[in-house]
This record gives sequence, structure tokens and C-alpha cells, in this order.
Amino acid sequence: MSDICDHATSAADHTALLGRLKRIEGQVRGVAGMIETERYCIDILTQISAIKSALTAVEREVLKSHADHCVENALASGDIEDQRQKFAELIDVALRRPV
Repeated sequence: MSDICDHATSAADHTALLGRLKRIEGQVRGVAGMIETERYCIDILTQISAIKSALTAVEREVLKSHADHCVENALASGDIEDQRQKFAELIDVALRRPV
């Protein structure tokens, strides 16, 4: 049992996620610039909403990868403790999300 999953996420998947995160990073810098230049509040809020949506999409992909590889490997291993840990991690993440 470990905090690192032995999974087969491809380099292409990592590259895609990193690309998304770099775009989000640029969007956040853009919002900071909008605030510095005192742009219209609704324009700023619109950009913040877009950032939140983009982060949710990244979160969804990471969660899917975790379920497809880490949880699946724990189930296949027969290690009850590892299975419980992976399930508990998913529940913890789900309960932390705002409703």
C-alpha cells in the first residue's frame, strides 16, 4: 500500500493535462491583469467562471485516471487494506467538493 499508484497513464495524457493547466495558469494571470486595470466586474467574474470550469475538467480527468488505474489495481490485487484506502480516498475527495 502506498501513496503512489502504479498505473499506466501515458505520457500523452500527462502532456494534455499539463497543457490544460498551463492554459489555466495563463487565464489566472489574465484575471490578475483585469483586476489591476480595473476591468468591469462581470467580465472578471466571467473569466473566473471559465477558470473554475477548466479546473473541474482537469479534476475529472485525474479522478478518472485514478479510478481506471489506481482503484482498479487495488481491486485486482486482492489487498483488502489497499482497496479500503483507495475507496476512502475517493470518498474524502468527493466530500470535500462544494455542493
